[in-house]
Amino acid sequence: MTYKEIIEAAKDCMGFCKACIVCNGKVCKNCMPGPGAKGIGDVAIRNYDKWREIRLNMDTICSNEDVDASFELFGKKFKYPIFAGPIGAVQLHYGDKYTEEEYNDIMLSSCAASGIAAFTGDGVNPNIMISATNMIKKQNGIGIPTVKPWNIDVIKEKMKLITDANAFAVAMDVDAAGLPFLKNLTPKAGSKTIDELRKIKEISSVPFIIKGIMTVNGAKKAVEAGADAIIVSNHGGRVLDQCASTAEVLPEIVDAVKGKIKILVDGGIRTGADILKALAIGADAVIIARTFVIAAYGGGEEGVKSYIAQLGSELEDAMIMCGVHSLKEITRDIVRL
Repeated sequence: MTYKEIIEAAKDCMGFCKACIVCNGKVCKNCMPGPGAKGIGDVAIRNYDKWREIRLNMDTICSNEDVDASFELFGKKFKYPIFAGPIGAVQLHYGDKYTEEEYNDIMLSSCAASGIAAFTGDGVNPNIMISATNMIKKQNGIGIPTVKPWNIDVIKEKMKLITDANAFAVAMDVDAAGLPFLKNLTPKAGSKTIDELRKIKEISSVPFIIKGIMTVNGAKKAVEAGADAIIVSNHGGRVLDQCASTAEVLPEIVDAVKGKIKILVDGGIRTGADILKALAIGADAVIIARTFVIAAYGGGEEGVKSYIAQLGSELEDAMIMCGVHSLKEITRDIVRL
């Protein structure tokens, strides 16, 4: 199933998302709820555009070897350094074709079968996390649940579900502090201090990932809190109008904390060439959300598997043309920032 076929099949069933052939945030800007960005909607567009501005340095005077794009995180080996991003409340944001259970089942099983893993989402409805962890358990723990920055009592309850699911890691999207449904809750939910994040890390029985890092200072605070990994992310431009893109801040964050913590990045990454750019700058892996949703809505399991195969093939091809054959050979020399 080609991505063009997936797009055509997805157009009639995706609600706010228009299943654009180029998913660059322009058509869905300022569409909330849904996949669009907050305010004037330029952050999702900027996320996409800034990866396009980075160029690869082609060099084929090298040994002619097979490419190995495999990647290891927290003791688990994956075929590619690619993760499907966390999506919660899929019917609200993307249309009622799938229930939470059906969407998570498709995404987690397809990713696992293709040699990668998916993050899962969270939301006001407790069944969103219950569904996600049930499906992760079904996949023998190959999945990463993402917990919203609720108050500590709610977090403890969700961590119990995650432990029972045997998930190999857990994430918290602290950038979700800007989402409307987290405001005005009692007890308070949203932004977390270093001490609060450290306590959440202690509750977790598995490696703890903090999502929503957009500054060097934020990355250093995540290290201080004891996080095992960070995700450079602005929540797809959905929480702060007119902030920087992830491609713009990634180099300085890598320079500050590389080697102290695993670094993942999301936001506007759409092709294998984009993935190679992120790895060259210093990310350990990438996360892609919106186009994975389109793949699921347009083609179910077949669509997701086809999209993963396309991304993997594009990444391997870009690596060959830049003269690298494994992730450890990738350096910043292969990009023009």
